[in-house]
Amino acid sequence: MALPLHYGSCPVVKNILLLDSEGKRVAVKYYCDDWPTYSAKLAFEKSIFTKTQKTNARTEAEIAMFDNNIVVYKFVQDLHFFVTGGDDENELILATVLQGFYDALTLLLRSNVEQREALENLDLILLCLDEIVDGGMILETDGSVIAGKVASHNMDDGSPISEQTISQALATAREHLTRSLLR
Repeated sequence: MALPLHYGSCPVVKNILLLDSEGKRVAVKYYCDDWPTYSAKLAFEKSIFTKTQKTNARTEAEIAMFDNNIVVYKFVQDLHFFVTGGDDENELILATVLQGFYDALTLLLRSNVEQREALENLDLILLCLDEIVDGGMILETDGSVIAGKVASHNMDDGSPISEQTISQALATAREHLTRSLLR
């Protein structure tokens, strides 16, 4: 998927990374082709982790320029959160995306934001990423709204079609069709 450099005046996120305390992947999503291969992505993750690990980004988010990208990052327990945008993106918007992701995880993981809990709830984290950014465009930054949508994905098949994602709507339609054929 090739990402245009800009969606008009909409800010664009290039990737969201959640790494452990050793710089290894917990959950990552790339929204552009700046890192076309798996090895390029791993090299970027390793270099950004190495560059930022000595900083003290535990109390609030830090901002850094890295390879012509703006990276906003925050460390919590043994997890490292990163949001990357182009060098012309607004740092405050990227920081808001990062904070929304962190707030949603805090709610979903019941304030137990650490690697073990994150790995046990990886499906919720990936749903969070899908609710926050789609194809690089920012959809939502309010952590409670994101957590609410993710929590509702797990619970309800009976929600109205307008409130479901495409995959949920297709799964619901398939289920209804299967039921009607089996009658």
